[in-house]
Amino acid sequence: MSVRIALAGNPNSGKTTLFNALTGSNQFVGNWPGVTVEKKEGRLKGHKEVTIVDLPGIYSLSPYTLEEVVARRFLLEEKPDVILNIVDGTNLERNLYLSTQLLELGIPVVLAVNMLDLLEKSGDQVHIGKLKEKLGCEAVEISALKGNGVMKAAEKALSLAREKKAAPKPCPFQSRVEESLLRVQEELKGMVPEEQKRYFAIKLLERDEQIQKLLPRAVDAGGEIARLEEDMDDDTESIITNERYQYISSIMQDCCRKAARKDTLTLSDKIDKIVTNRILALPIFAVIMFLVYYVSVTTVGDWLTGWTNDTLFGEWIVPGVSSGLAAIHCADWLTSLVADGIVAGVGAVLGFVPQMLVLFLFLAVLESCGYMARVAFIMDRIFRKFGLSGKSFIPMLIGSGCGVPGIMASRTIESDRDRKMTIMTTTFVPCGAKLPIIALIAGAFFGNAGWVAWSAYFVGIAAIVCSGIILKKTRMFAGDPAPFVMELPAYHLPTPGNVLRSMWERGWSFIKKAGTVILLSSIVLWFLQGFGWVDGRFGMLEAEQLENSILAYIGNGIAWMFAPLGWTQGGEGWKMAVAAVTGLIAKENVVTTFGILFGYAEVAEDGAEIWTRLSAVMTGAAAYGFLVFNLLCAPCFAAMGAIKREMNNAKWFWFAIGYQCGLAYLVSLCIYQLGTWVTTGAFGPGTVIAILVVLGFFYLLLRPAREGSRRPAGMKMAAGGR
Repeated sequence: MSVRIALAGNPNSGKTTLFNALTGSNQFVGNWPGVTVEKKEGRLKGHKEVTIVDLPGIYSLSPYTLEEVVARRFLLEEKPDVILNIVDGTNLERNLYLSTQLLELGIPVVLAVNMLDLLEKSGDQVHIGKLKEKLGCEAVEISALKGNGVMKAAEKALSLAREKKAAPKPCPFQSRVEESLLRVQEELKGMVPEEQKRYFAIKLLERDEQIQKLLPRAVDAGGEIARLEEDMDDDTESIITNERYQYISSIMQDCCRKAARKDTLTLSDKIDKIVTNRILALPIFAVIMFLVYYVSVTTVGDWLTGWTNDTLFGEWIVPGVSSGLAAIHCADWLTSLVADGIVAGVGAVLGFVPQMLVLFLFLAVLESCGYMARVAFIMDRIFRKFGLSGKSFIPMLIGSGCGVPGIMASRTIESDRDRKMTIMTTTFVPCGAKLPIIALIAGAFFGNAGWVAWSAYFVGIAAIVCSGIILKKTRMFAGDPAPFVMELPAYHLPTPGNVLRSMWERGWSFIKKAGTVILLSSIVLWFLQGFGWVDGRFGMLEAEQLENSILAYIGNGIAWMFAPLGWTQGGEGWKMAVAAVTGLIAKENVVTTFGILFGYAEVAEDGAEIWTRLSAVMTGAAAYGFLVFNLLCAPCFAAMGAIKREMNNAKWFWFAIGYQCGLAYLVSLCIYQLGTWVTTGAFGPGTVIAILVVLGFFYLLLRPAREGSRRPAGMKMAAGGR
């Protein structure tokens, strides 16, 4: 008999650690249907017929976050055989709030009280027998981190599922509330299963509109709500919330014993007094992230990536493949396709993997020990002013190295609106692949002036801030950022298994998704650059015949679109257009494409060999506009693949790409047109358009915001953090 166990609990309660301990490598990761929330399933070790579904970390079953909606939908509609509810024993009162709601669903529940090792150190006690008696469900002591009791908890859950025992009794409320619940339950006869009537009645009293949609016909609980609120002088959601906490308080008195302490501050509290200090928090974070990037990008990661690119692929694999194909007398086009297109294309992706794995390793350590939760808390004070959550900072920080892991890191943001906005704006931060473009433009047009580099970063940050302000005033993103609710876990040493698993999951996702995109795009670019028409005949071209390539025809076909940006001077605008297009494959391609199209086989990254000819093609204003266009427009194919995966919706994906390209075009237009007007005095239709764009921008930036949707009363209490 197949059995499904739903694993539910608060964020940072040890749920992921327990899931990994129960399933090992037998895991399946994807997204829940129609949403970007990650879905994890796994087979219980030693029991192939038992599937464990890891629900998103939630604080309640109220529909305030996308995770809560997903978890509740699964529990109500899919009806797992049993719920394994993991609670943090060091913060039992807060965690039991979710437990009281799970007990109302009519599904057997096993309570797994976690972090008992920390409880023992503190001297506190939880009487599991009394807890089991008060809640009316099975309760087990575990330590997910050390693996103690985890299989016992799973076996208890499996036993309940097979014996099909009756669901536990829900927590009782005071008599006046129970009277209202009974009346609403009478209205639900024949509409929901008997064991779920109480849960539906409670949600109807709380004015839960999503629950109304699940019923076959409307139930009007308005009269009962009005009477209850009048009798108890409070709104019904607050009444229900208070009833739950009163019940939990009675449990805590009977089941928990706190050790007497002279110093009430825990070790985590003492550390937090330093790392979350208003003055010291940002400098400490800056030092930590500098060390992380110094090791993962500048030293160890750079050495590994350099060895992979230069030695493994550059000296061994690519020449070896070319020599091997030549030895068996393969056609030139096939040799070029395999060596220069497929192998080199895959190598371009795999070359970044060692660097990313080192970065992911450090980030996994910081997440596992509990520090990253503090970082989001620190940055929330700043980002909230621009319409973003504090959690948006982490993807942007990671994106400064590479946009792909930065985009992937956005999945830690609970609010769907904030997550989508973060995905759309993360790649505005200049990544490592854009640095050669910055160096090229600075050297060719501005005498290697230092202001070009720092202004590029300023433009990226300004684009993020302005996008946050403007998008929050649209219908799609209207409303304040979601309240920053996060349980700050106690600091603890991360386990090697969990750290390595997290590192590998992120790295493997990059290899699978980004690697396929780069592979296909490399083949396409190889074909477009290598084939064309000479003397009326189509065929493979020599290096000096690239102006006859398919890529050149495409460039000439789209060059007109970039004329307002000043890229057409001297009839060479198609080359600028082609460079921008190849930059969509990989941003480093912009410099390489310039070298090829301007007649040089090899080009130094600083662009020194082509400065003279390139500076004759564009003015300084057009060149800076070209730089900004490449900084803000849609990222490389690998990052676009990551955007598509994280958006999990074609319309949102194309909206994000369209927004990025549209913003890049308009900003570049304004830079060229207004820059030309200021430096030369030339005034034309393009200048008028640029002025109108600037005025429109200030209107969108300064106009009043839409009134955000007001969250139901009681949310803060129901989902409050530490």
